[in-house]
Amino acid sequence: MPLSKILYRPGVNKENTRYTSENGWYVSDKVRFRQGTPEKIGGWLRISQATFLGVCRSLWNWVTLSNSNLLGVGTNLKYYIEQGGAYSDITPIRKTQSVTFAAVTASPFSSTITVTSASHGAITGDFVTFSGAVSLGGNITAAELNQQYQIDSVPTLNTFTFTAKNPSTGATVTSNASDVGNGGGSSVGAFQVNTGPGIAQVPLIGWGAGAWGSGSWGVTPQVTDPLRIWNAGNWGEDLVFGPRAAGIYYWDATNGISTRGVALNSLGGTVTITIASPAVVTFGVVLAEGTAVSFTTTGALPTGLTVGTTYYLRNVSGLSANLSATSSGSLITTTGSQSGTQSMVLEDVPKYQYSLIISDALRYLMVFGCNDIGSTVADPMLIRWCDQESLVDWLPSTTNTAGSIRLSHGSQIITVQQTRQEILAWTDSALFSIQYLGPPLVFGSQILADNTSIIGPNATAVASGVTYWMGVDKFYLYNGRVQTLNCDLRRYIFNDINRYQNFQVFAGTNEGFNEVWWFYCSANSTTIDRYVVFNYAENVWYYGTMARTAWSDSGLRQYPQAATYSYNIVDHERGLDDNETGTALPINAYIESAEFDIQDGHSLGYVYRILPDITFDGSSADSPAVTMTLIPMMNSGSGYNNPQSNSGSSSASVVRTSTTQIEQFTGQVYVRVRGRQMIFKVESNQLGCAWQLGSPRIDIRPDGRATGRGA
Repeated sequence: MPLSKILYRPGVNKENTRYTSENGWYVSDKVRFRQGTPEKIGGWLRISQATFLGVCRSLWNWVTLSNSNLLGVGTNLKYYIEQGGAYSDITPIRKTQSVTFAAVTASPFSSTITVTSASHGAITGDFVTFSGAVSLGGNITAAELNQQYQIDSVPTLNTFTFTAKNPSTGATVTSNASDVGNGGGSSVGAFQVNTGPGIAQVPLIGWGAGAWGSGSWGVTPQVTDPLRIWNAGNWGEDLVFGPRAAGIYYWDATNGISTRGVALNSLGGTVTITIASPAVVTFGVVLAEGTAVSFTTTGALPTGLTVGTTYYLRNVSGLSANLSATSSGSLITTTGSQSGTQSMVLEDVPKYQYSLIISDALRYLMVFGCNDIGSTVADPMLIRWCDQESLVDWLPSTTNTAGSIRLSHGSQIITVQQTRQEILAWTDSALFSIQYLGPPLVFGSQILADNTSIIGPNATAVASGVTYWMGVDKFYLYNGRVQTLNCDLRRYIFNDINRYQNFQVFAGTNEGFNEVWWFYCSANSTTIDRYVVFNYAENVWYYGTMARTAWSDSGLRQYPQAATYSYNIVDHERGLDDNETGTALPINAYIESAEFDIQDGHSLGYVYRILPDITFDGSSADSPAVTMTLIPMMNSGSGYNNPQSNSGSSSASVVRTSTTQIEQFTGQVYVRVRGRQMIFKVESNQLGCAWQLGSPRIDIRPDGRATGRGA
């Protein structure tokens, strides 16, 4: 018989049996499609030797006015800013208060130090930095105490423990009988915001669920700790950020990457309180009449005011106002004296957020899934926005454009995405469009689709003006109307996915190759180990295995970037190999076809020769190679033939030998393969190898009608 060309439909399709998918591709890993044919994907290279703490779930890239290219890195333990390959810890401080230490002073001695600090609010895994402590008298010196520690355990609401270490080497330090001190009266602990889970937690019910002392006696608590996911957006060159279902924080670029973020409600700043009847408070930010505030001090407030008590601004005139205990109560008189520095806390700033976004053109900070004015309870369907061009003026009034709306369909807002003309907001059952209407309503919502799902907060991506997302059982797109995105891998993906880890799913674009990637956990994994890709230019799908935790393709950096389980950032499409850890490893890339046959399998086929058609363009290896394999079967249900060849080989290596004038490679390879159906496979596992498959040919002829082995 004449030579037969192997030319399959682009994309991978597993929605039917391997035999029904004839003339198509069925299995892939680390392979993409370009101009209709498969090629190995690009490699990845770590950006530096530096690492961060925790599992990264959020990346946010922006450039400051001084042209500093920064990357926000949010992990379950901390928040960093990456610049030039270095990670600067900007995790906000939750509280700073006095502490005392107690070491084990009798044999057996221990490296465990118990700390007492009233109502510290810490949980196991939190970070605290001690300062001002003196030696306990023995091995536990001031140097051992005055550093950052991660909390080992939290026995009570007022105590926690850590393991003492040498500040230079990190080696464990054990106490001795002389460590009888408590650190002195000047010891303080700066507690960072609470850490979060690195993987989604299965709901806990009953004894042991929740923090120590939480809940009511006799009431069975149920706790589902959310996966720690950070939300972030730019306020000019500054950063507004915060963990999902927790507070909002602000980082000022002018202070440099060595400074930590601060609570957004602390931007009331330092104030001057005039002792008078009525008292006058002078501040540095524009606030509306009736704004709720409280005060902190490094010394003492005047008589009539108490630290932490909520007051209301009255008779606001420019940057000064009187105070009252209720929104319409009598004005407060202050007497006596005051000392220290007084600061104002803005109580109307949302205390929680499920998501946040900053409107690019209009400069509104919008918070989704938050508490209402005057409430400390999160409403997962509420949207609030601050006054235009302000981060602090949240109380709606006739003098500003702050406001709120509540979405009507669903039980919680999952995520939001800013697009060219609108903001999209997903609840757990619907998609809404949020659009600017102008005063007095300012923003309004319109439902775009009901009975629509989304699998997690990071499962959306925008490419070429179209929004794509992964639902709990299928994919969607929105290009002016919501549509189901046909997926040739739908059954393969959703039949083998860990539903408990839905919130780990994340999407990202690879604009250089017209791709949208989704990463997810397979059914038996609690970490990301799979990916699926939709190529929107060629309208095809492919998939594979890869362990990543977050993705960024902002266009502000040369390569798409991803976070890894090696606790670092890698540049994708950089090089040809796996350089995640600094040691180059080959990438095992392969693709397998569906089954093909002769005359619908009426006769067996015998193949003795393959004429390759492939290009190794872009390879850095001197002799890049792939392996081409024909895998025979007697019928669809028989499994692979064993042995796969008839006194020969079922595979052969195709090697480039020259690039002079034209690319030269192995012209033909000889195999001995016999079967009713066959599968064609191309694979590479070599350093410095790049390849794109063309249209190889096989020399195949009928070879009888076997009656054995189920034929």
